[in-house]
Amino acid sequence: MRNKNTLESLGIWESVYNSNLNYGEFAIIKSQAGLNSYKLSVKEWGEKTNAIGLKATAGRYGGTFAHKDIAFEFASWISIEFKLYIIKEFQRLKENLIPKEITKQQADLVYANEADLLNTALFGITVKE
Repeated sequence: MRNKNTLESLGIWESVYNSNLNYGEFAIIKSQAGLNSYKLSVKEWGEKTNAIGLKATAGRYGGTFAHKDIAFEFASWISIEFKLYIIKEFQRLKENLIPKEITKQQADLVYANEADLLNTALFGITVKE
């Protein structure tokens, strides 16, 4: 929780999935990260920023828990082997996303439809519009 890259990664995840993120507190925390004197617990992170991706609970069955997206990211930092397995699995899924029986023209149409869907979601219009 001292590492600037860790906090930046957590902040980006929170900004995508948490509409109640306290950006002011996040900016303060981010500016102090990396200093030798700076300390931040998961509990403080949650209290100060209204974060939802990490949670720390005390007691007999307590612990620190992370959303699976965050857990995967941390695991990929810790283990290059794990990260390579994730990359390989992503590539395998991408290759199998579109059946091999369709033509290149049909595949292009599928991707064009996905692009239009994304453009509509993000910008409210398709490329043609």
